[in-house]
Amino acid sequence: MLNSTPLIGEARTKLEEYLLTKGLRRSSERFAILEEVYSRNDHFDAEELYQAMKERSFAVSRATVYNTLEVLVDCGLVSRHQFGDEDNTKSRFEKSLGRQQHAHLICVNCHRVMEFCDPRLQLIKTTVGHTLQFHVESHSLVFYGECADEACVARTKAAAATINVN
Repeated sequence: MLNSTPLIGEARTKLEEYLLTKGLRRSSERFAILEEVYSRNDHFDAEELYQAMKERSFAVSRATVYNTLEVLVDCGLVSRHQFGDEDNTKSRFEKSLGRQQHAHLICVNCHRVMEFCDPRLQLIKTTVGHTLQFHVESHSLVFYGECADEACVARTKAAAATINVN
């Protein structure tokens, strides 16, 4: 697997330190999963990660993927999100090391996830924390709506319906 990000070395070190501290095994499978996560630039669920590992012909069990994701979340290398997809229990993940805090836009039709950063979010976080005397460690902001992507499922269905009506 290619180390496509300069952060992978730092992520490997952080994972190794975490595993040593917790007395957990430092298996090649865990590090391969970490590398797969850090080669991605999207939001993914555990099943998508498992399928990507299989496509790379890396023999790893589904349970190992799920368990390793929990470890990666616990040690701060991966962030977990609940975006309220059609299955509200489905967790989506993204790498977190070296990433600035950001917010998300979710298309209610095709479920595409888009990210954006706005410095005003940091200002709001700081102001609210100060005003309410609360130490804010992180935040999550998600906007739901319809994307403008021509390939969006809703647009494709609407176009097909228009063609069928005519």
